[in-house]
Amino acid sequence: MVVALGGGIGWAQDSGFHLNVNAGTHATAAQVGLPVYPGATVYKEKDKGKEEDSGADIGFTLGDFHFVLKLAGYVSGDSPEKILAFYRKPLSKFGEVLECNHGKPVGALTVTRSGLTCSEQKGGANGTAEINGSNLSDDHELRAGSPHQFRIVGIEEPKPGATRFSLIYLELPKDQKTK
Repeated sequence: MVVALGGGIGWAQDSGFHLNVNAGTHATAAQVGLPVYPGATVYKEKDKGKEEDSGADIGFTLGDFHFVLKLAGYVSGDSPEKILAFYRKPLSKFGEVLECNHGKPVGALTVTRSGLTCSEQKGGANGTAEINGSNLSDDHELRAGSPHQFRIVGIEEPKPGATRFSLIYLELPKDQKTK
């Protein structure tokens, strides 16, 4: 293995140390594993006078530690209720669909059979995440999957005539103490 650090190159034997990092500013609904809501368009963030996709594609692997975040931001003229209703069926292929509002469960389902919840719990890995300064648990959302690998459809506070929403795939590190 060749190692390049600070402009120097050195040689090392394969010690089982593997590091992989990827970071991008664009992910699609397909990469998240969900369809695009009919008529929705990619939401563009304005940063220093430029418009950029409001997405993210981040991955980090170091040995057994593995983290993946894929986020695709969209906007639609339809109501939040209509968008959430559309995504219930596609999300159900990943497990029970949990509805959350500001980090609290909505309805009778408070935790899925796989252990997924609306907010971070003691000993749990799922829950809050912050993207572009917005705490995901502050949104109205649907979740499906397991505590370590799940999808979220998050609706931000609606603005007149526009509903901004995010499709998110998260793969979180597993607690190495439990197998």
